[in-house]
Amino acid sequence: MMARDSDDTPRKKGKGSQIVVWVLMAMLVVGLGGFGVTNFGGGLTSIGRVGDREIDTNSYARALQQELSALSAQFGQNISLSQAQSLGMDRQVLQSLVAQTALDNEAARVRLSVGDAVVAQRITESPAFQGTAGRFDRETYRFTLDRNNLTESAYEASLRADVARQLLTGAVAGGFVAPAPLTDTLYNWVGERRGFSLLQLTVQDLAAPVAEPTEEALAAFYETNIARFTAPEAKRIRYAALLPDAIAADQPVDDETLRRMYDSRIADFVQPERRLVERLIYPSAEAAAEAMTRLEGGEAFETLVAERGLDLEDIDLGDVAQEELGAAGEAVFTLDGPGVVGPFDSTLGPALFRMNAILAAQEISFDDARPDLAIEIQADAARRSIADRVETIDDMLAGGSTLEEVAQDQGMVIDTVDYVASEPAPEGIAAYPAFRTAADRLAEGDFPEAVLLADGGVVALQFVELVPAAPIPFETARDAVVAAYTADATAKALADRAVEVKAAVEGGGSLGAFGIVQRTASIAREGFVESAPPELMTAVFAMAPGDLRVIEGAGFVGLVRLDEVMPAAQDGEEVAALKEAISAQVEQALAQDALQLFSNALTEEAGIFLDQNAINAVHAQFN
Repeated sequence: MMARDSDDTPRKKGKGSQIVVWVLMAMLVVGLGGFGVTNFGGGLTSIGRVGDREIDTNSYARALQQELSALSAQFGQNISLSQAQSLGMDRQVLQSLVAQTALDNEAARVRLSVGDAVVAQRITESPAFQGTAGRFDRETYRFTLDRNNLTESAYEASLRADVARQLLTGAVAGGFVAPAPLTDTLYNWVGERRGFSLLQLTVQDLAAPVAEPTEEALAAFYETNIARFTAPEAKRIRYAALLPDAIAADQPVDDETLRRMYDSRIADFVQPERRLVERLIYPSAEAAAEAMTRLEGGEAFETLVAERGLDLEDIDLGDVAQEELGAAGEAVFTLDGPGVVGPFDSTLGPALFRMNAILAAQEISFDDARPDLAIEIQADAARRSIADRVETIDDMLAGGSTLEEVAQDQGMVIDTVDYVASEPAPEGIAAYPAFRTAADRLAEGDFPEAVLLADGGVVALQFVELVPAAPIPFETARDAVVAAYTADATAKALADRAVEVKAAVEGGGSLGAFGIVQRTASIAREGFVESAPPELMTAVFAMAPGDLRVIEGAGFVGLVRLDEVMPAAQDGEEVAALKEAISAQVEQALAQDALQLFSNALTEEAGIFLDQNAINAVHAQFN
């Protein structure tokens, strides 16, 4: 079986306790995603119950299939049930059905239901049951239900329960209004801005450089920080790989093909002179002429752009040829240096044209282009050659051939790598996302399988052994020990210096006397300062005006002084819009909390019974 390369790997989803989201999804999704899920016969009709209401086995199977399909689409690869279970998907589906069943049980207890007319309307209006004429079609209805292993009576009963459940949850979650004081408090918190001064300290600010460590100091540092110099547990993986780069140079190159390729892309190799141009459009020729007069009188072009309510990027045409400029082309290309011409008519009205740079004509001959074209053709031929071998490689592995036999037969390279999932992707084979995905799943006893890589290569992996975590010998790690010791010593010296500067400034000294101060006039909570650690913004929004603090982070030591606190604006359309958005979020959160509490209370009151054997039987159908 082949796996495809992808930068997307499954990641753990939200906490299973978020029942509300699943309940809302259950109300919106009728359950038609279970294509191919077989009905469970015999006595296996439920996987448990909540109160007097059973949790239907087929409903659980369809919900699992639906979520597996969604995960597979999200990650761009087939996700197995075992993979989904590692993300907690089966528990989330089960919790959703438990909460849904609890609501159904309560709806039945209070005799909440809907009539046939409502059910009929929902069915006839559903796009899933419309025929080619765009209207409800009886045969389409039957066919769709049949493909989902549903009878009409079962589906209509489920739909009736869905609508009743919506009425119940709507009564619980509807009508919440965000308290104005809460909305205002949140808005004032979000909208507040602050101004501050920042002094970053570097090694140049130290009175003396950090002393070179002695061997005794390095050895002691190594022992004290042995965890920093310990190789993590790794999977030792033996692999056979065939990459396009390895065989590209051996692929034949045909001069006739190269010439056709060159001719088809001649625009890439032969380009006339082009120029970087901006176009400032005016509503009338008179307005454009007046603007040109102002320019000739010394007005800045940028001033005219700002008056039109535009930025320079809004008027940028990029690099253009003369014929692309229409009536302005000749004047623009007559300029022998940057300048403005106009007004000229354009497709959007009278305009001024500013030329900023001349891009000389270029012509790359066939002989000059030939090496690059040959590399492209050889790389493509290498990928096709590998694609032709993949099926054979897969068949040989499935037939019991060893990696060495497959490698020898197919011209693959054999090597070994110690793979650590938690480490950033290194160079080499472990940098391929598909290799890392396969390596993450690889376990002792697994048979090798062909894995396709993003560049067209193929690799097969075999588990060798688990290499336990172990300290890296001092001599091997010495350079890393020296670097870490020096970095730690430098950071400590800078922190000590920051404390000294802080005391001097608090004693009346000037912050600017100790280096270049970076001033930020106004910044929001979500803002950031380049090169500064996240701790900076946390500190800035916890300080009072005039406060001075030492800020330490990875590779950063400095002092920050809060200069000004600017309360959130209270007037304007943006203020109203933000308050409205905050109010909507508050109301949604209140509704979700109420619905979750209601669902939890119903579940606890009714009681839950789950049949693990029945659940396992459903899971077995996916293996």
